[in-house]
Amino acid sequence: MAKHYAMAVVVAKCIGCQACTVACKFQNNVPEGQYRTKTPVVGPKGTFPNVSMYFLKEACQMCQDAPCVKVCPTKASHYNEAGVVLVDVDKCVGCKYCLTACPYDARFINKDTGAADKCTFCWEARVSQGQAPACVSTCVGGALVFGDEKDPNSEIAKLLSKNKGEVRKEEFGTRPSIYYIFQGVK
Repeated sequence: MAKHYAMAVVVAKCIGCQACTVACKFQNNVPEGQYRTKTPVVGPKGTFPNVSMYFLKEACQMCQDAPCVKVCPTKASHYNEAGVVLVDVDKCVGCKYCLTACPYDARFINKDTGAADKCTFCWEARVSQGQAPACVSTCVGGALVFGDEKDPNSEIAKLLSKNKGEVRKEEFGTRPSIYYIFQGVK
């Protein structure tokens, strides 16, 4: 059985510290002013004294039916052997079709390489070596859970079996591999 890597964001555990953003930038040499992941605040919502807010990690959603892969004229955007969406910088011509096709606004043109760039689950340096992505390893609140969703013994499979994981923009039919767990969020 092939693996299917996925990530869950336990929203109530995220404290908005941005450690995931910093770890990603260092791990992947992301140029200054550009980001593969970020965690903006949602809110505040409500009326005083009943006000709430939370943080919501944004990054490539690792779609199983990725529009970015479909529109890439050079096949630079592709799935690897583990089903992770990657960009081959040597094939990318910077046409921006993938940026336009992505409903999550998760891609950018890397100002150092001129190629499309995005979260890769740290595939090259970490996951292919058996380690968790940098953002997961550095998450001080324990809000990020990563692993093989098809392995019933994995932490992510156990978490998703007990909690309702929602995906962003489900109506687009992209079948994201990033799940958001909102239990405990007000």
